[in-house]
Amino acid sequence: MAGEMAAGLAEEGGSKIKMIVSYVDNLPNGSEEGLFYALDLGGTNFRVLRVQLAGKEKRVVKRESREVSIPPHLMSSNSSELFGFIASALTKFVADEGHNALFNDRQRELGFTFSFPVRQTSITSGTLIKWTKAFSIDDAVGEDVVAELQTAMEKQGLDMRVSALINDTVGTLAAGSYYDEDVVVGVILGTGSNAAYLEKASAIPKLEGDIPKSGKMIFEKLISGMYLGEIVRRVLLKITLQSSIFGNIDKTKLRTHFILRTPDISAMHHDGTPDLRIVAEKLADNLKITDTSLETRKMVVEICDIVTRRSARLAAAGIVGILRKIGRGNPGDKHKSVVAIDGGLYEHYTEFRQCLESTLTELLGEEASKSVTVKLTNDGSGLGAALIAAAHSQY
Repeated sequence: MAGEMAAGLAEEGGSKIKMIVSYVDNLPNGSEEGLFYALDLGGTNFRVLRVQLAGKEKRVVKRESREVSIPPHLMSSNSSELFGFIASALTKFVADEGHNALFNDRQRELGFTFSFPVRQTSITSGTLIKWTKAFSIDDAVGEDVVAELQTAMEKQGLDMRVSALINDTVGTLAAGSYYDEDVVVGVILGTGSNAAYLEKASAIPKLEGDIPKSGKMIFEKLISGMYLGEIVRRVLLKITLQSSIFGNIDKTKLRTHFILRTPDISAMHHDGTPDLRIVAEKLADNLKITDTSLETRKMVVEICDIVTRRSARLAAAGIVGILRKIGRGNPGDKHKSVVAIDGGLYEHYTEFRQCLESTLTELLGEEASKSVTVKLTNDGSGLGAALIAAAHSQY
């Protein structure tokens, strides 16, 4: 994997791994002071955050946030209306920040987490490649999302500067390193999966090139929480087509994409009832598969286990690949290396988390694994964005 990473750093399209440059050249270290804002936009809701930082002794002394639902019509209207709505919500949030929050003569600074495909060209600029999820605003495609937000804030009379454009993975790395200087990797293991680490500029020959186009993301699909339930569904469908294990059933539900979600397979995987009653209920409710035997239900649990363990082992292999790339986690390594992980898949799916951690030990070896620690780091997309804004402050 380290070889693929190096190839991806050398040229666009040179590897199956994208190796997208984030342009973050300074991570927070705890010395930051002042009031900073964050905007986390990645779905039908967005969050605005306000963080008061007080240096190494006190760190984060106050954190406030507000979640705002985006009206459905704005998700298919035009760029001006969407960013105008967001800027209006930001303005209302800023209005109650209180007195003495900012140092004198300082412009407010914002970290912007934008979880859509972007061709980033600097720490404060990136053009939208395409919308995903429920968004379809044609006039925003190809435009600089930071410039769009900046213009909308100026129209609102809001004196605020976007000082960093990031994604949630980079935010997780920043949030982790803020509290622990040994954090070297940030990982998202939730609905999607991704990782970020700090690379030497000299190791990125393509640094002046364009960001690559989206690929098929096969590795992510084998790992991410969004797809695990779908993988199990496809396995069950194939078994049904090749055998009579479920009897003569209506396969309509079983043919429906994404009808089985990762929380469903987690519930079946965790089923501790003697007759695997929860498995029976999930099969009946989601897939209309009824009257299953105990042996059949055990088989379903085993499928959930195999898919989940493969996902966790691949995620662990990816983490080890990054550690190897930056010269960490080797036998005799005296450096402590912390991997900051955010995401519901890692946080809530016990079997996934345990398998990932045991696989890390297996791949690194007993000795080298003692220098590597995995740490749950929440809210990389929110707090992390504010911290990167602080680290890239113009003051």
